[in-house]
Amino acid sequence: MKLSGDLQAFAARIGHEFKEPDLLVRALTHGSISSSTRPDNQRLEFLGDRVLGLVMAEKLLRDDPNAPEGTLAPRYNALVRKETCADVARQVDLGAVLKLGRSEMKTGGRRKLALLGDAMEAVIAAVYLDAGLEAARDMILRLWGDRINKVEADARDAKTALQEWAQARKMAVPKYVETARDGPDHAPVFTIEVQLADGKSATAQANSKRAAEQAAAKALLAQLEG
Repeated sequence: MKLSGDLQAFAARIGHEFKEPDLLVRALTHGSISSSTRPDNQRLEFLGDRVLGLVMAEKLLRDDPNAPEGTLAPRYNALVRKETCADVARQVDLGAVLKLGRSEMKTGGRRKLALLGDAMEAVIAAVYLDAGLEAARDMILRLWGDRINKVEADARDAKTALQEWAQARKMAVPKYVETARDGPDHAPVFTIEVQLADGKSATAQANSKRAAEQAAAKALLAQLEG
């Protein structure tokens, strides 16, 4: 099988020439368009998540041999979480070559955080199966680039940090409330308010509930620590 022009361009963007092009096609095939003769990328996503985890854990251990697990774990989580994978996917314009069913295309699937993150993990697995761990490691470290060097020493996601702040003060876990949803169905904007038991709150907007919750938590943490 020979890759189409757009897939060849994508392979060039991630820096890998496939010996088995079918692997890349499968990695970019979402379940909304899969069939008995066209498998989706879920199994590759499962594998790619583990390959990414191994590469990042190894990298962090080598870069900071004296760091305790409590310092390494939040850094690791920040580098492998779905938001980061989706950010890398946008960097290489993965959405442009993602194979989607009509319903997903109509609802903005090419921009959805979860779909982009999952597909990026599947692409990692495709490279791993095509050329081995070294090739996958080289691609991951190149594409993640400065994100690795700049990851904060305490890189807990904002929701986790806010929950720990509340629990340390014997408060109930923060509550997240969707207060508005605007925009067209294919590109919604969610407004989320996070509330603490003592009445403190903050609001944020984003294109996904998950991102809006993180942004609201970050905003409230900034208030509390300001």
